Amino acid sequence: MKRRSFVARATAGLSVLALPLPTSWASGAAPATSPAKGSDRDYWLTTLLKIAEPVLKAAAQGQLKAMMPVEAAPGQEQGRRKVTYLEALGRTLAGVAPWLELQDVPAAEKERQQRYADWARQAISRGVDPQSPDFLNFTQGGQPVVDAAFLAHALLRAPTQLWEKLPQATQQQLVAALQSSRVIKPVYSNWLLFSGIIEAALLKFTGSGDLMRMDYAIKEHLTWYKGDGTYGDGPDFHWDYYNSYVIQPMLLDVVGTLVAAGKENKELLERLRARAQRYALVQERLIGPDGSFAAFGRSLAYRCGAFQHLAQVVLQQQLPPELPAGQARSALTAVIRRTMEPKGTFDSKGWLQIGLCGHQPGIGEGYISTGSLYLCSTAFLPLGLPATDAFWASPAQDWTAKKIWSGQDVKTDHAL
Repeated sequence: MKRRSFVARATAGLSVLALPLPTSWASGAAPATSPAKGSDRDYWLTTLLKIAEPVLKAAAQGQLKAMMPVEAAPGQEQGRRKVTYLEALGRTLAGVAPWLELQDVPAAEKERQQRYADWARQAISRGVDPQSPDFLNFTQGGQPVVDAAFLAHALLRAPTQLWEKLPQATQQQLVAALQSSRVIKPVYSNWLLFSGIIEAALLKFTGSGDLMRMDYAIKEHLTWYKGDGTYGDGPDFHWDYYNSYVIQPMLLDVVGTLVAAGKENKELLERLRARAQRYALVQERLIGPDGSFAAFGRSLAYRCGAFQHLAQVVLQQQLPPELPAGQARSALTAVIRRTMEPKGTFDSKGWLQIGLCGHQPGIGEGYISTGSLYLCSTAFLPLGLPATDAFWASPAQDWTAKKIWSGQDVKTDHAL
């Protein structure tokens, strides 16, 4: 594939915003229908809510700190208690937000959607209220800027449900909490995007964000681009999944927010989208015939969250032509099953435990604790699409690795 033709196709019909549409996807769209019991969508939603319920239910009651266990590397438990609760809330909301925002939700999902949206708003209210026992740490240590960023990303993904429907007093406290994270100096790495997306959310919801923080994060990542759809994590290339955990999803949505505000050029967003589509193709090819994927790099305890980028490309309806919707769904479903179903993934009370395939404490780095694990929720972003969307309605298809290793003929892969 020639680079020029790839870019032309990747940017054809591109929306100005990199963010998902929060309401109906098109006028005259088919009415929402309930997914069949046992369908992929039904399975996805059941699994996502199994992940999210302990966090959101406890946090809504102001009991997150009292109820959530804190598993961490030996000797790290006490330090992680200072930061892990914001981790749990921010990361859970980052994944569940698009589904909460969906207006054309199937009838079978409406009651649960309302309940979880109520829990989410109550959880935010408890977490940013200085008088609450669940008031979250946005300022002490370095970690809070990371998870304030995931919370900010959730707000961008569900502006109606997680911002507009908040009481005004809670909105003011939330803004103060996000702004308070400015005291943290981000590491010279993907962390620049944590500061950047916090400011993007502040810009969208208050009309005022630090443009320098956003511009610095964007410009540095442009210089760190290594080619073929991949960025360095800082000046150096790291062979891990951080292009998906953080870099591409946040970079795209920071730039998308700036474009929507008239403060960045649409051409930059189009260039980033072309790279994002290439990386989505790479991600799909990383998924093995059984849904496993190469276990290299750090933060493997985020499980299927390693494929947040592919999930976001689906959500924003930017799948490249070479990757049919039914094939992408089948690939992501296989990853979710492979990482979320093994024995030991959840403890006896439903909280996540450290591991990639079950309970594997040794796989967690010193910065990993129970709250960290909820980044797995970001694999479920396509639940923000209506059940009538091609992603859900298309027939299942074998993904690339399953085709290859079963002897099927496939087209060759080419760099961007």
